[in-house]
Amino acid sequence: MLSEREFDLFERLNRNLEVLSAKFDVVIKLNGMNGQSREEFCGFDAKALLDLPDHLRRTMLTLIRLGRATAEDVAAASKRARAVESGYLNQLLTMKYVKKERKGRKAFFFVDFNAYT
Repeated sequence: MLSEREFDLFERLNRNLEVLSAKFDVVIKLNGMNGQSREEFCGFDAKALLDLPDHLRRTMLTLIRLGRATAEDVAAASKRARAVESGYLNQLLTMKYVKKERKGRKAFFFVDFNAYT
């Protein structure tokens, strides 16, 4: 029988393993993103991506999958409100994770992988 202290330690270890497992899943997904080879993609700072809060990481991964997209496109793919995704994309822009380009009235966000090499 486990003592209460041992059980608490086991629970904390289990939670930490779940977090690490989720982060490894992100890395595995990143290695095949956007039709790029692994060598091309490795220039991207995956550690920085893993350090992002979950809500921003989700937006970033969605944008990587889409390539170049509006906040509306990202919102449709992530199943979150456009205003929420717009805010998250602008946070990522401020943090210099993404770039923004205007075409007419639309703003397109994208990850410039060349900036990471």
